[in-house]
Amino acid sequence: MPDRLSALDASFLYLEDATTPMHVGGVAVFERPREGFDFEQLLCLVTQRLGYLPRYRQRVLNVPGHLARPVWADDPDFDLNYHVRRSALPAPGREEQLFDLVARLMARPMDSERPLWEAYFVEGLAGDRVALVTKTHQAVVDGMGSVELGQLILDATPQPCEPYEDTWVPRRMPSAAQLVLDALSETVQQPGELVENVRAFVGDAAATAGKVADAVGGVVRALARPAPSGPLNTHVSGGRVFAVVRTKLSDYRAVRALHGGTVNDIVLAALTGALREWLLSRGETVQAETVLRALVPMAVLEPGTVEFSPAGLVNNQVEAHLVDLPVGEPDPVLRLQHISHAMRRYTDSGRSVAARAMLKVGGFAPATMHSLAARAAGSFSGRIFNLVITNSPGPQQPLYAGQARMTEMYPVIPLARNQALAIGVTSYAGNVYFGLNGDRKAVSDVGNLAAMVEDSLDELKGTHW
Repeated sequence: MPDRLSALDASFLYLEDATTPMHVGGVAVFERPREGFDFEQLLCLVTQRLGYLPRYRQRVLNVPGHLARPVWADDPDFDLNYHVRRSALPAPGREEQLFDLVARLMARPMDSERPLWEAYFVEGLAGDRVALVTKTHQAVVDGMGSVELGQLILDATPQPCEPYEDTWVPRRMPSAAQLVLDALSETVQQPGELVENVRAFVGDAAATAGKVADAVGGVVRALARPAPSGPLNTHVSGGRVFAVVRTKLSDYRAVRALHGGTVNDIVLAALTGALREWLLSRGETVQAETVLRALVPMAVLEPGTVEFSPAGLVNNQVEAHLVDLPVGEPDPVLRLQHISHAMRRYTDSGRSVAARAMLKVGGFAPATMHSLAARAAGSFSGRIFNLVITNSPGPQQPLYAGQARMTEMYPVIPLARNQALAIGVTSYAGNVYFGLNGDRKAVSDVGNLAAMVEDSLDELKGTHW
């Protein structure tokens, strides 16, 4: 039987356009070890790990006449050097230059006639550092048979790359006639699928999103009423801006000791305070009852499952929750209390996955979790939320790509149609890292918003007054 894309995976391809490419990204910064870390060593490392990621050597084949959903097929022309590319920053190699490059790379759709992922080895970063920028399409990482590349190339200890002979041989690609025959055989068994496939392909976005919402386990924990209007819901252009925030995990723990709540609650509260100041700085009307609605995907257990699987993310789910962020509330502690109350419904459900369980997953699991979270967000109508916020805890001990120690990691969450801002958050090695991906026209001042996150966290700590 053909390896056919699920309805959810196919929807990400059908709903994608030039202004909303549906790939999730990551920006990892590494210190060069004394032994060095160059492009050839990265190629060696990726080659070693690709055997665990068969989807990364497969491309999407459309069925003639769109009689059925597309299929995955081994790419006989797979070229690792096409997918893993070398880049360099001009002197002096400032971080602003890196993040401007990230914004440009994330704005580019990927070639649909090749496997849907790319990685960029970026040299020239000041301080003898290098960066790895990854892009993976949402159709690729499903949490069932495939995880994110960033999870597999990182190890808990330095690992020199030994010479590796790649013995992979692609399976024969099915012919157009075989694709049609397979589709017709399936249509006989499920005749309604033919109508659904054609409707989805021609752009019936509402039908597609509604059909696939249950596939991601995305039961929205709030009334699906329209989101409040504001500058974050607008037509998205083809350009992107990217900014980051670095904070200390100890600061969140200090706020928790003072005011209660979880680290995730405090992350949302810090973002709420920053969004409040950002709206005010743009002259937007902010009243006591003003809220911004965030779509917050969270890891949950499968129904009937006793505990989260530490062996990996397979068969675990991500559900999307709608959280009204009280940007109209001037008191930072009251903002935190409102958010903690809203999130308690999730944490008290009995299906929530504790951060300590997530930390048992091998490699850098947040890379995969952010991809699954973006899938969850992508299955809902943008009319019911203003922005996406994903947060995944990561290991607190250093990780290595080869012998190079990773010092920072920033997620890059894709923008949904008519959503101008998406925020990814990851904790790693004692720090909490924010990646803010914005539309270049609608949120050109995303750098200002990033700076306001730090101010908002200081407010919660009581050091800003």
